[in-house]
Amino acid sequence: SVLKCRNAGIKVIMVTGDQPPTAAAIAHKVNIIMKPELEYNYLLENNPGMSEADAFEKCHGIVIHGDELARVHAAEEALDDNEIEKGRKIMDWIRKPEVVFARTTPSQKLLIVDACQRLGHIVAVTGDGVNDAPALKQAHIGIAMGITGTEVAKQASDMVLADDNFDVAKCADG
Repeated sequence: SVLKCRNAGIKVIMVTGDQPPTAAAIAHKVNIIMKPELEYNYLLENNPGMSEADAFEKCHGIVIHGDELARVHAAEEALDDNEIEKGRKIMDWIRKPEVVFARTTPSQKLLIVDACQRLGHIVAVTGDGVNDAPALKQAHIGIAMGITGTEVAKQASDMVLADDNFDVAKCADG
């Protein structure tokens, strides 16, 4: 499904509560991170002496821990709303071709949706829990899981997948 989305020009960003190593492994397995050797943290860990700036410049993908997202957001939150630097770091992360946010909170999911929207993207969010409801509501299209989804997630969404299957082939074939 992720490859079909990519071929259709849709960027898939993974936002999860999993730990970064788990999130990165799953993202690689489902083709969200296709070049793990060019992931930011991998470059830093496997190239002693490489600066963070060089790793960011060379990376194709990035896995961001929710703690780092919180730190950056707290620093930028103090800036005036008209300040050009406000939100820039999060948007820089999102501009990378392969993006995973790990160990995120519900409020961080909203930050990510907002940053994507500020970059001009049409944003779809999938989710099933109460904690997903704010992001489902904020997205241009919220998609809840019909079987495992909570009633709160379903009510916040624009669409409910009856069988919890987000297989693009099934959607495209009717």
